[in-house]
Amino acid sequence: MPALLVGLVLVLSGVGLGTVGATVIGMSRLAELQRQTGPDTPATPATSAQPGSSAAPSPTPASSPAPAAATLGVEAVDAGRPGALVVGVHVPGPGYTAGLVRGDLILAFDRTRVDSAADLARAVAGTRPGRVVTLTVRHRSGGYQQLRAVPGVVT
Repeated sequence: MPALLVGLVLVLSGVGLGTVGATVIGMSRLAELQRQTGPDTPATPATSAQPGSSAAPSPTPASSPAPAAATLGVEAVDAGRPGALVVGVHVPGPGYTAGLVRGDLILAFDRTRVDSAADLARAVAGTRPGRVVTLTVRHRSGGYQQLRAVPGVVT
């Protein structure tokens, strides 16, 4: 009975919801990765080496590591007007360090105008991690500010 009470308190306090949210996010990320890799392919070529067979397996080209992707450590959505509305800031992260808070509207990323969340994602993806960028932001209070951010590496 005490375990049931503790479980009920944890669920009502939001611990259960956070776990469910993490699971949903994890599963959607898995589905996205599966879409990127395409249909299931065998890890090794299905060739049979028979005596007298002249077919030799072709060498597998060495793949170079993918370049590091930049991130601001924020979650943004379309705002219904020009800009990307920040709905989440990862702590710690480049956006948090720069001073971004939930409710900020990102209007420009360096010299690139941001009209949507997709524009922001493209601008961040096109920058090099570790390079200082200037963000033009309109805060929820209505004030404008230019923030300096250093996009990090996705790990």
